[in-house]
Amino acid sequence: MAGEQIRVGIIGANAHSGWSMRAHLPALLALPEYQLTAVCTAHQETAEESAKHYGARLAFHNYQEMVVHPDIDLVSVSVRVPLHHRMVMAALDAGKHVYCEWPLGANLAEAEEMASLAQAKGVCHMVGLQARSDPALLRLQELLAEKYVGEVLACNMTMFLPGLLQRGLDRAWMADRDNGANTLTIATGHATDALCFCVGEFQQLSAQSAIRVPVWEVADSPNTVDVTAPDNVLVNGVLSSGAVASVHVATVPWHGTGWKMEVYGREGTLVASSEQMVQYAQIRLQGGLGQDSELKELPIPERLTWVPGEVPLGAPFNVAQMYRRLSQGIQEGNGVQPDFDLAVRRHRLLDVIQRSSDQGMNQKMG
Repeated sequence: MAGEQIRVGIIGANAHSGWSMRAHLPALLALPEYQLTAVCTAHQETAEESAKHYGARLAFHNYQEMVVHPDIDLVSVSVRVPLHHRMVMAALDAGKHVYCEWPLGANLAEAEEMASLAQAKGVCHMVGLQARSDPALLRLQELLAEKYVGEVLACNMTMFLPGLLQRGLDRAWMADRDNGANTLTIATGHATDALCFCVGEFQQLSAQSAIRVPVWEVADSPNTVDVTAPDNVLVNGVLSSGAVASVHVATVPWHGTGWKMEVYGREGTLVASSEQMVQYAQIRLQGGLGQDSELKELPIPERLTWVPGEVPLGAPFNVAQMYRRLSQGIQEGNGVQPDFDLAVRRHRLLDVIQRSSDQGMNQKMG
């Protein structure tokens, strides 16, 4: 389908709330290679409202009807994690290309099944690990490959996000670890993928997963909910290069400071950071060589921005970068990254982290 617009149907296209509203829809509407053809929400009236709001031709409340529609080339899934598996599998069975938000599945088994079917169907498949498309992190990866810091000796990553004590009624389900949407699976999944993308994969690790607040208040309600999902994750390990790495990802009650990654080498230091509470937005990149008196701001080459200026900054930007990469894969008939196979690798890493915490033992990666 070289040269043709890619016709998209997006599941979870609420016009008033959600990650799709904040990131996916503004990204897609700003990219000329895509045509927003269909939207799907849980109710027909909200689907029709979204279709009118975003200019989509088709509105569905049944995702199974949408994914088989002949006028749709790509299905984008941006809904609660427990629903990912059934929706992605239906889209793949229909022979559609698929973009699915991270985590790919609620657990490793679901992710493996989705990746296996995607390979069998021969379609393009992408998972929403959007840090890999951020220009600052792309540049950081380049600088490390160019030996800006020399041999990497150690690296550290922290991510502290606010909002631990209370959840809205629509998010209370996240308290259940089995639903697959928590500080380990979402925030730590994104964070460890950013580290692995830039610095390298873990060779072995030890970890601690903790529940520091075992009861959440439910906003605008007298109710509370018991929590089985972790809110703090600590990982210490050795990367494939031999570098020592540490990660601390946490959801905290107040005043989260955002995300930061530090890389220390024999010849210098690189630091990437963002105070934004959305995922990896507006990252600042600093570096310093051995004789420099302080870290300095490093420029980000324009060639690492792939999207037009109409794409809004913040949440839509890196998602748009991902969609542009996906469009090239679809148009050229090639695979794209990050794909479902990489998602399985990340799910396995999270399982190793949890197993290390449960057993209190150092774990080697398979």
